[in-house]
Amino acid sequence: MLRKGLESLFKLPRSKKRWLMVMADTVMLPLALWSGFAIRLAEPFPPIMLETWWLFPLVVLIGIPLFVRLGLYRAVVRFMGARTIWAVGSGVVILALVLWASATLAQVEGFPRSAPINFAIVAFIYVGGSRFLVRTWYRSIIEAASGAEPVVVFGAGEAGVQLLSGLKAGGRFRVVAFVDEDRSLQGSSIDGIPVHSPDRLERFVSRFRVKRMLLAIPSATRQERRRILEQLEPLPVYVQTVPSMESVVSGHASLEQLEDVDIADLLGRDAVPPDPELLTCSVRDRVVMVTGAGGSIGSELCRRIIRLEPATLILFERNEFALYSIERELQETAAQLDRCPAVHAVLGSVTNARRVAAVLAEHSVQTLYHAAAYKHVPIVEANLIEGVRNNVFGTAVLAEAALNAGVDRFILISTDKAVRPTNVMGATKRLAEMVLQDRAREQRGTIFSMVRFGNVLGSSGSVVPLFHQQIRDGGPVTVTHPEITRYFMSIPEATELVIQAGAMAEGGEVYVLDMGEPVRIVDLARRMIHLHGRQVKEDGVPEDGVEIVFTGLRPGEKLYEELLIGDNVQATGHPRIMRAREDCVSAKDLHAALNQLDQADHDMDTERACRTIRAVVHEYAPANHPPQERVAG
Repeated sequence: MLRKGLESLFKLPRSKKRWLMVMADTVMLPLALWSGFAIRLAEPFPPIMLETWWLFPLVVLIGIPLFVRLGLYRAVVRFMGARTIWAVGSGVVILALVLWASATLAQVEGFPRSAPINFAIVAFIYVGGSRFLVRTWYRSIIEAASGAEPVVVFGAGEAGVQLLSGLKAGGRFRVVAFVDEDRSLQGSSIDGIPVHSPDRLERFVSRFRVKRMLLAIPSATRQERRRILEQLEPLPVYVQTVPSMESVVSGHASLEQLEDVDIADLLGRDAVPPDPELLTCSVRDRVVMVTGAGGSIGSELCRRIIRLEPATLILFERNEFALYSIERELQETAAQLDRCPAVHAVLGSVTNARRVAAVLAEHSVQTLYHAAAYKHVPIVEANLIEGVRNNVFGTAVLAEAALNAGVDRFILISTDKAVRPTNVMGATKRLAEMVLQDRAREQRGTIFSMVRFGNVLGSSGSVVPLFHQQIRDGGPVTVTHPEITRYFMSIPEATELVIQAGAMAEGGEVYVLDMGEPVRIVDLARRMIHLHGRQVKEDGVPEDGVEIVFTGLRPGEKLYEELLIGDNVQATGHPRIMRAREDCVSAKDLHAALNQLDQADHDMDTERACRTIRAVVHEYAPANHPPQERVAG
């Protein structure tokens, strides 16, 4: 009944609500004065109160107009905050002074001087407290009516407080508890919401039927986040997080945004601080060009390079929209820097020799990062000729143009699939490495090097966004093989290491990045399902679980990836970068192979191209014969 009465009260017109507040204050102000006398004299009806009866209507006659003047009745109850507290506090202090002055002027004998002070304190509690009590009731009714989802926030620091404000404004979620590992915060409350130890998480999840956990720990290290996620994984909750502090500071996100858990927090490790000299020596105050600038690796390279203050950054990309998107983003970033680099968007293909040569000459490029490549294994497997043209001949064209234009450094972004390749993509990338190794043997001025690493989290075609989507759709999650494993690294870490490795090069080196431990993809799928608050369906149980389906290895796909062809590897000055000097075929054999591939390209002869690659990339062992080339209509 009380709840229904409050609901009907909240539905009244605003003018009637204001009159109700006036009527309530008309009662509470005399009540506060009576309380002031009673508290001071320790009796309910002291004689002095009867002698000063005229003070009771006086506090109403002065108090109500005073509150009107202070704007107390203009305030909307459900949005009351610091301004309301100030209005009530100011009003009751003024009324207390009026009471003291009135009693003094009237020469009331025995008037207790502390009675106005008591009145001010009690009136503040009555007038202000009643409003905040109504506000609390109102919010609880609104939350119940709106069906706001109960959530627990892990992290009671500044990010947690800001997240709470954002969630309250949105109305979609209702925070029922904070959890924090900081013992100094445990037992306190934030806006009336208690902060507890992580030991009580399971109890809160069960008690409030929480289905979603929000992480508000943007400044935590990867190791700390990994430990917390492992703690949350057994709970039947969907874990989401606020963006990292790096994303917030860079302006790419705000703390109120909710994101799926970054799988790098599960698989990755804290990045080693970069060597400032290595990071800047090939970039700062230099003309830098990135091919494939609109791709996942190329675009992240550009984001990192622009903040290292190059003189000019050339974005070379064949996809018009991708080029437009990264140029717009980098122009905005450059405008915020103290030294604003020039950013030029160049549309073109690395296989177009005249276009590449003209761009390098026009801008006098000094450092070139070659990230343009076809890299999706099944697609390149089914389109061998196009893969060869782009990955091999594109690299050869670019390398020759770099030599002629006097480029200082040329860094190829390679892949672990180039090691003992079983697919066309890996074989073409190994052949591209050989092209640069051959150019390095000529020692004509340009320093050529290659940086080889495995899968990067969040790249186009990455398994992680695919798994997220499949889980949100209810499954099944598709994994090619129960034993398939892959190395993983975050894109920012990989690009930072690429820049440093390229600066180390003396010519012809293959640099290999320390990718950490390989991860079984099926284990990754299980962990992602759990962090979405779901269970893995096995033998049909549970019915609402997410099933994992094994689809079989795709054409050219390997169970395990490797980073080195041989054992000839050396440490460098960076703990995450290794240097390998790997054998390359003779210049004569390589040039003959390139001529044969060029003829196969001209004739669209897939079989001949495959035989030629196998003859020059000795480690290439295709899992099956390539299909006939698909020709677009």
